[in-house]
Amino acid sequence: MSLAPAPSARLVAMDAEEREGPAPARSRWGWAELLRIRRGRLMPVVLLAIGAVAMLVPFGDMILGALRSPAERLARPPVYFPAVPQWQNFRLVFETLPLGLWLFNSVVVTVAITACQLLTSTMAAYALAKFEFRGRDWILRFVLGAQLFPFFLLIIPTFFMLRYVPLFGGNGWTGTGGTGLLNTYAALVLPFVLSWYGIFMMRQFIVGVPTDIIEAARMDGAGEWAIFWRIVVPVVRPALTILGVFVFIYHWNEVIWTLTVTRSAPDLQTAPIGTYLLRSAFEDQRNLSLQQAAIVVTILPVVVLFLLTQRFYLQSAATGRARGEAPHPPKAGT
Repeated sequence: MSLAPAPSARLVAMDAEEREGPAPARSRWGWAELLRIRRGRLMPVVLLAIGAVAMLVPFGDMILGALRSPAERLARPPVYFPAVPQWQNFRLVFETLPLGLWLFNSVVVTVAITACQLLTSTMAAYALAKFEFRGRDWILRFVLGAQLFPFFLLIIPTFFMLRYVPLFGGNGWTGTGGTGLLNTYAALVLPFVLSWYGIFMMRQFIVGVPTDIIEAARMDGAGEWAIFWRIVVPVVRPALTILGVFVFIYHWNEVIWTLTVTRSAPDLQTAPIGTYLLRSAFEDQRNLSLQQAAIVVTILPVVVLFLLTQRFYLQSAATGRARGEAPHPPKAGT
């Protein structure tokens, strides 16, 4: 009786491979490739970290300066980190200056301007993006061209227009005899209810809203007002949020126009204006800590607003990149 030869180890391995299927392919990336990729990602991270530190250092210095005592302020060599933080400086600011009134005026004026610009910009952009009418292209060209002229060129004519408004501020039918709309909240808000940049920015986003959805809503009997509020506004909400942040930050820090129309009405001065006009009260080195404390309180609402809306900015920027666009903050006076 003859015995069959035992299968070799190679045949056994081949048979097992056929039953189990092909082995997964090994990664082609070696250590050199992985290190190269990590180096490529490390450089942008390092540059962004350096930029972030460079932007945060002034804020940190301002906060530390607000917490220094008068003795530490006058010490030589200078004392950078306060030994005992002087938190009472923030309380003294509210007791020494009408900072509460300034903040209230800033909130009223800035919120009113932001709400007006969001409404007018979105409505005008919807008309320019989705309506067909004669002269639409010329209006769009006018909107683009108007962004070339800063508001500073219009300060004098705008001032006189508000000064000679009839039947307001003691003026008669001819617009003389009083101050018109000057020294009122209207003088701080009305010149900024319309933004050329806001119209253009919102128009670029509304163009991306599918026209088929709007036409379907019209066929179902929806009016233009319902289409605007229920379809267009929810779609462009991230862009609205970013535009609101841009407008809020710019007009919260606006100085020239507010200083022009509130010199004779200190009760209407905003926080940046009040801090600017009272800078002479802080010329003494011992009071510089109070000045920096006032500045910290003034910029705090802007920082909080930006942190709360940061995710909307990223979402809006991603949407803009998908269409080859990206939101940019407006220039002064637009």
